[in-house]
Amino acid sequence: MNRPDDIRKTVSTSYARAVEQNKAPGGSCCSGPAPEGVLTTLAGYSREALASLPADAVANSFGCGNPVALAEIREGDTVLDLGSGAGIDLLLTAKLVGSGGKVIGVDMTSAMIERARANAAAAGLSNVEVLEGIIEDLPVESDSVDFVVSNCVINLSPEKKRVFAELYRVLKTDGRFSISDIVAEPMPDWIIAEGLLYSACISGAIPEAEYLAGLREAGLVDVAVRDRLTYDSSLLAGLLDSDAAGSCCCGFEALPKEQLKRVTEALAGKVASIRVVGRKPEEVLA
Repeated sequence: MNRPDDIRKTVSTSYARAVEQNKAPGGSCCSGPAPEGVLTTLAGYSREALASLPADAVANSFGCGNPVALAEIREGDTVLDLGSGAGIDLLLTAKLVGSGGKVIGVDMTSAMIERARANAAAAGLSNVEVLEGIIEDLPVESDSVDFVVSNCVINLSPEKKRVFAELYRVLKTDGRFSISDIVAEPMPDWIIAEGLLYSACISGAIPEAEYLAGLREAGLVDVAVRDRLTYDSSLLAGLLDSDAAGSCCCGFEALPKEQLKRVTEALAGKVASIRVVGRKPEEVLA
């Protein structure tokens, strides 16, 4: 087994374990009794939007932004969610596209797929389809999607150029995307080597400039960052401390407190969540 497959297996196992932990009542990672404002600051969802969804979809959300907000998704669109997880963005998007549209989720973790399907059923949505697969090789036809969304997933991929190429492939001409993700400036080798921080969306993150260049190299245009939140040490601690109320890393193996402090101090100001948008251009005839 090559290293990319090893990484995908580790990430999938981590998220399956986190979902399993959240089966207990009140076991929410991102929607628990977080300090006022932490949830909406880190994830960008209004409490009103969250209140309209099944509690399980919210409890098992591990996102870093809200790619659906201000994304200009239209009624009747076919939308693809890369790494759809328990379905929080699937459900929000399904309501936007209406009965004439369709939302497709792709995830590699069986536990997440099961949760997403159950949450779509609980929400009474019949326009949601959840498929098993990896985002580097999407089980979706070429030129079939009007809009692609993704929430804090591409940073986890060990083969980001393949993801960007797949994004281009599945989009229709003039199809658009809105992606929330973590980016990070070059970090110390000891952080990159820490396996836990990969599943926690840190070690696999690349610089913003490299991220945007990868999208453009895949053939996508009008690539631009619409929103950005740079993490200071306190926000990083909230993101990474599995014992903190509202942490999005509960379910993952906890970092020792001294190591957590060392990590947050080293990365303060160097990690950000961004929402990046763009589109697939019209073909230019020779």
